[in-house]
Amino acid sequence: MDKPRTAKITRKTEETDISLRLTLDGEGKCSADTGIPFMDHMFDLFARHGLFDIDLRAEGDVAVDYHHTVEDIGIVLGKAVNEALGDKLGICRYGFFLMPMDETLARVVIDLGGRAALVYRVESRERLVRDFNIGLVREFFQAFANTAKANVHIELEYGDEPHHIAEAIFKGFARALDRASSIDPRQSGQLPSTKGTLD
Repeated sequence: MDKPRTAKITRKTEETDISLRLTLDGEGKCSADTGIPFMDHMFDLFARHGLFDIDLRAEGDVAVDYHHTVEDIGIVLGKAVNEALGDKLGICRYGFFLMPMDETLARVVIDLGGRAALVYRVESRERLVRDFNIGLVREFFQAFANTAKANVHIELEYGDEPHHIAEAIFKGFARALDRASSIDPRQSGQLPSTKGTLD
């Protein structure tokens, strides 16, 4: 690999102010301060299990709701991944993982092929982890898929405890993204597409 695949994205709106530094080929180091402890925890898991290095800072109108901050972090992460991938030459493109977490099993599938789509099939009777509604996880991944220009399919095979459900999803996402973004030496620097483009 000629140069590190990194990106630094900043995004400021009237609702949020976010900066993110991402290294795809990292060591799993994470420093996250989003104002939402549960999201800090999810990013720590995401970085460690995907071996991404992440430095994330976010300020948002969390006194009103977590929605804007969670969604906008997804936007920024998607932009960072897309930028860090560069020309996408030689990437595996596809990644998937089945992630167990105690009584929970989640499936995450990713295609970094340049088309934005999210399929999110997650139902949970309990939605709150302390004051965090795991329904916001969908908003995070919708934002990520849009700006990363990725197909993201997330399905809860089974599970009950909302913390376990969210954790299985984020860990599975990390493993799937790590695989999809990895360089396959057999590609010989080619794009993994019969069209000759990934957009």
